[in-house]
Amino acid sequence: MIMKSLFIITGASKGIGRALVDQLSENTEHQIIGISRSSIYEEKSNIQHLSLDLGDFDAIINSLSQIFPEGNFERIVLINNAGWIGQIDYFGKIDAKSIQKIHNINTIAPALLMNGFVRKYRDTKNSERTVINISSGAAKKGIDGWSGYSSSKAALNMMTEAAQEEANKSNSKIKFFALSPGVVDTKMQEDIRSAPEDGFSLLGKFKGLKADNALSSPEEAAEKIIFLIENRDQFEGVLQDVREF
Repeated sequence: MIMKSLFIITGASKGIGRALVDQLSENTEHQIIGISRSSIYEEKSNIQHLSLDLGDFDAIINSLSQIFPEGNFERIVLINNAGWIGQIDYFGKIDAKSIQKIHNINTIAPALLMNGFVRKYRDTKNSERTVINISSGAAKKGIDGWSGYSSSKAALNMMTEAAQEEANKSNSKIKFFALSPGVVDTKMQEDIRSAPEDGFSLLGKFKGLKADNALSSPEEAAEKIIFLIENRDQFEGVLQDVREF
């Protein structure tokens, strides 16, 4: 049976987010709320675009009623996909506002949306409810030049694990995952390859991945995310990596 589903996707205008919107919206039983600063593209009848800067704390709080609508859905999924690599450089060279911004986007915004999701849907137990936070392998290892990115994603991982622990103890039946999507050919990779040589020792490696056509496509990453959503009960543990399934 095709489920009547609501998907709330951040970073929906490009990269993995756009690929998710494209693939999920093919099913007319899927209602999509795509969140991004810029418009997604011509909206289908089952796509609603919400223009929102995820670095703006107050804007997120003021938009929660639009982000999490009422409705009789069999499945409700929040995908915190939006992310920013930040300023790639060593401590002592980083702009102070960049430090604040990367944690706002990569950690605070997902926290606010997770909080809003649970508050709105925790008692909607007739619906299958899932939260997927797009993380990174960088969350597990300190990488020079990536202090903001690594730390913000590490915090996201721990936050997701804590949320699942709370769901278990409260018996809300919400499932939480922090998913590493692999190295995907997106704008973020362009930013990484533009990093200063003296601020990122792995620059050559990432340029080589592009030159060797070793990056996965946003469409491939989106397919993996959808597989996780549709087979969520087969996955044990909060921290997942697309390279392992």
